[in-house]
Amino acid sequence: MQEENTKTNIKTLSFGCRLNALEAEKIQTMLSNVLETAILVNTCAVTAEAERQSGQAIRKLSRENPNAPIFVTGCAATRNPALFSQIPNTLVIKNKDKLNLQAYVEALNNAPCHFDAPKIDKFNHSCAKLSKQFIQVQNGCNHKCAYCVTRLLRGPAVSFDYATILQDAQNAIKNGFYEIVLTGVDIASYAKDGLLISDVCKKLLTDVPEIKRLRLSSMDPASPEIFKIIEMIHTDSRMMPHMHLSMQSGSDTILNAMHRRHNAQTVRKIFLAAKGEITFSWDIICGFPGETDQLFEETLNLVKETHPIKVHAFPFSPRPDTEAASLPGQIDKEISKKRVKTISELAEKNRQEFMKAQLNKTVQVLVEEKNIARTPNDIDVKIVGEPIPAKTICKVVLTDISGDGFIGKIA
Repeated sequence: MQEENTKTNIKTLSFGCRLNALEAEKIQTMLSNVLETAILVNTCAVTAEAERQSGQAIRKLSRENPNAPIFVTGCAATRNPALFSQIPNTLVIKNKDKLNLQAYVEALNNAPCHFDAPKIDKFNHSCAKLSKQFIQVQNGCNHKCAYCVTRLLRGPAVSFDYATILQDAQNAIKNGFYEIVLTGVDIASYAKDGLLISDVCKKLLTDVPEIKRLRLSSMDPASPEIFKIIEMIHTDSRMMPHMHLSMQSGSDTILNAMHRRHNAQTVRKIFLAAKGEITFSWDIICGFPGETDQLFEETLNLVKETHPIKVHAFPFSPRPDTEAASLPGQIDKEISKKRVKTISELAEKNRQEFMKAQLNKTVQVLVEEKNIARTPNDIDVKIVGEPIPAKTICKVVLTDISGDGFIGKIA
């Protein structure tokens, strides 16, 4: 997934997570105060494929824009700066300095080539315009999952001051955003000045009453905060009834090998606490070393039991300097890909069953682009009829299903 922002002549291209895209926007604003023309690429290293795509895009941008400085930051650039610095007119900024303006100024001043008349000749990356505002509440992670390179590249967990989060939320409202999504590397670990992530949610809904919809980007299933968030969803309609869990597996054997802190029973408890009023999506790694057919079946059985309506599944990708890269029992990539297909199809069945049960109901939606809206359960709705402005929150009747989304009409 990649996002591009074209607010100024500082062009940005972001790979990987939504946090990367949000950081790219912050960097763009920061650079626009001192530079007239530049390209920023925020890379991803969560898988080998993500790293390959980042490198491929940067090489292409370099060929097409020989007179533009290209700042390369993010996890892939931090993991292997020498690789990216070899690409003409690129300047590498490591993660620890990505929000430090002086790092960009120094990199430009010390560049082996000078950009006397910087010019962007070609930048064909469409911009995904969002109707919701993402707000970063923390960065980094303190856990030691066997497969994860991100924690090595982003560093330990750091929680942001509530005053900064509050200011971002107030600015979002001023800019017409009434749905806010709190994001970070491990938001479940948020802890600052006696506040946990559930406290941040409560305070935001109190301090910024104009917020109409509040979501969390992803939660670690091991966090007790999940149950507090679930209780808030049950009692405050502004908390959206959908949660994304960084599951990774449904097999206790594999979860233990991954050094994850939850097990299948934890997920069952979360599902029961939801009381059928909250939907879930999962991240799943298929083909982790040692994952036999029987152990993969345990994950499938948990999907059948707890009914996540979407699974973001991807094949295990051994990352350098992680424990999992050298574990015995490495799984053939083709087997991993087949498992991705199997579990994705199973989750799609859950989604279709849930959607059928929602037909003819009236729900609140957030309108995005071209009359495509999003339900509280994070499912697309194509609204028939007259055009509706983006960022509008309205009620629709869900009249039909088309693919993995709804058809609806204004209530």
